Amino acid sequence: MEKILLIPILLSFFVTLFFIPVWIKRAKKSGIIGKDMNKLSKKEIAEAGGIPILFAFTLGVLTYIAIKTFYFKATENLIEIFSLLNVILIIGLVGLVDDILGWKIGLNKKIRIFFLFFAAIPLMVINAGESMMMGIEFGLLYPLLFIPLGIIGASATFNFLAGYNGLEASQGSLILFALAIVTWFTNNGWLSIICLIMTVCLIAFYIFNKYPAKVFPGDSLTYPVGALIATIAILGNIEKIAVFFFIPYVLETGLKLRGNLKKQSFAKINEDGSLEMPHEKIYGLEHLAIKILKKIKKDHKVYEKDVVYLINLFQILIIIVGFLIFRNYLF
Repeated sequence: MEKILLIPILLSFFVTLFFIPVWIKRAKKSGIIGKDMNKLSKKEIAEAGGIPILFAFTLGVLTYIAIKTFYFKATENLIEIFSLLNVILIIGLVGLVDDILGWKIGLNKKIRIFFLFFAAIPLMVINAGESMMMGIEFGLLYPLLFIPLGIIGASATFNFLAGYNGLEASQGSLILFALAIVTWFTNNGWLSIICLIMTVCLIAFYIFNKYPAKVFPGDSLTYPVGALIATIAILGNIEKIAVFFFIPYVLETGLKLRGNLKKQSFAKINEDGSLEMPHEKIYGLEHLAIKILKKIKKDHKVYEKDVVYLINLFQILIIIVGFLIFRNYLF
C-alpha cells in the first residue's frame, strides 16, 4: 500500500479525536443527553456521538477519493464509493432523528424500516455486488430484495448489542478491521481503506466512550456502522464471511426476539456498582456474559467493563474461527 494512503486514515483519526470533546460540550448545552443506565448515579452523558464520527469518516473517504483521482489518476470504483457514502449518511440522519427523539420514543418501527430501505436505494440503483450466491443466480431479486434486506438487517441488529460503555465502538472496530483484512486479500484494497477509515474513527471514539463513558454513540453511530458492514460485504462480494463475523448479532437478535424486542440489555445494579441479571431468563448476550462471569470470577462480582471485555473476546474468537474456515477463499 502506498504511504500516501495513510493520509485519509490518519486524518479521520485525528479529526475524530479533536471533535469528540467539542461535540460533548455542545451536546450537553443543547440537551442531547442520555442517562448512563448501568450506574447507580444515572449520570447524564452527551448523546449522538455518531455525528462527529460521520463527519470524520466522510472527510476521510473524500480525501481518499481526491488522492485516488488526482494522485493515482484512477477513477475506478468511484460510483461505488459515492453510493456507499450516500447509504451511510442517509442512515446516519435516520439515527440522528432517533437520538433527538430519545431511545424510548424514537421513530415508529415501520417509518424506520421505510427510511432504512430508502437508504439502500443507491446500492440498488448501481446493482452493487454479484447476483449469484451459493451457486444460485438471483437476477433482479438480488438488488431489489437482498441488498435492502442486508442494509436494514445489519443496521437494526447492530443496534441491539449495545448499552454498555465502549461496547458498540469496540465491536464495530473489531469487525471492520477484520473486514479490512478480508477485502485486502480478496483484491478489494479500496474497500480495505474505507474499512480502516471507520475503524480508526471508532478507536478514537472509544477513548471517550470506554468506561466511564463521557459520550454515547447513539443510533447516529450504530445504524451507520451496521450499514457499513453490510455495504462492504455487498460491494466486496464477501457476504458469507461477513455474516459469520456477525454471529454475535445474530445470537443477540434471537435473544431479543425471545423477549418480544421489549426486554432491554441493561443490568440490575448493586450498591457497590456491580451488576446482576435483570431477569431470570437471558434476553441478550450482555445478560449471558453477566451469568458466565458470576460463575467464573472468584468474588462473583461482575462490572460493566467485564461484560464488554467478554463480549469482545467472543467476537475476536468468532473472527479467528472465520479466518480459519474461509482461509482457502482468502489466502
